[in-house]
Amino acid sequence: MASRTKLTDASTLELYRVALENAETQPEISTIMAELGYDTAKITEGKSLLAESRSAYDANKTEDDETSAAYADFSNKKSQLGDAFNIHRKKAKVVFRNDSLTADKLAISGQMPRTYMKWLEAARKFYTVASTDTDIQTKLSRLKISIDDLNAANTLITELEASRAVYLKEKGESQDATKIKDAAIGKIDEWMSEFYAVARIGLEDNPQLLEALGKTVKS
Repeated sequence: MASRTKLTDASTLELYRVALENAETQPEISTIMAELGYDTAKITEGKSLLAESRSAYDANKTEDDETSAAYADFSNKKSQLGDAFNIHRKKAKVVFRNDSLTADKLAISGQMPRTYMKWLEAARKFYTVASTDTDIQTKLSRLKISIDDLNAANTLITELEASRAVYLKEKGESQDATKIKDAAIGKIDEWMSEFYAVARIGLEDNPQLLEALGKTVKS
């Protein structure tokens, strides 16, 4: 890829758009550039590459936005489950502090798991076991954990898993879109690199015209 100044992709594409537009529509620039091989057909070639880059850029932005929305949904559900599981687990540890067998059955012995998958598995086991064991439910009810609370948490686990799947799907699509965008912009970067090299030669005696193509000329 040709090197370029550290502009954002959006700023770079707009710079190229203006440069090609002016190279095509400003008579002085158009005449000089056509003499050096950048006639209407050649400029159309550049504009076609630019359109492809713009389309890839827009698609990438859409995928990024969808990924952000999917992550926000996943993060929100994870936070909801985390809040519920944290307080329910604390209460259960009190209820079954002298009943290690049930504590192990509920996976509440020891510290709260830190990694996501181990944490989710602990939550899944706790709520699956508790929601199917009436004796455990009776004991948990002493500290205001109802069967409705347990069922709601189980539902939230299902929703969390679904939202994570959507997030990972969107993340993968965003990464693919980024590769496509980078490749497209790489092509227009290369094309514009030569375009500007030729423009500097042709417009060497007309610095104001070179500036119309987006290249500042030092005085």
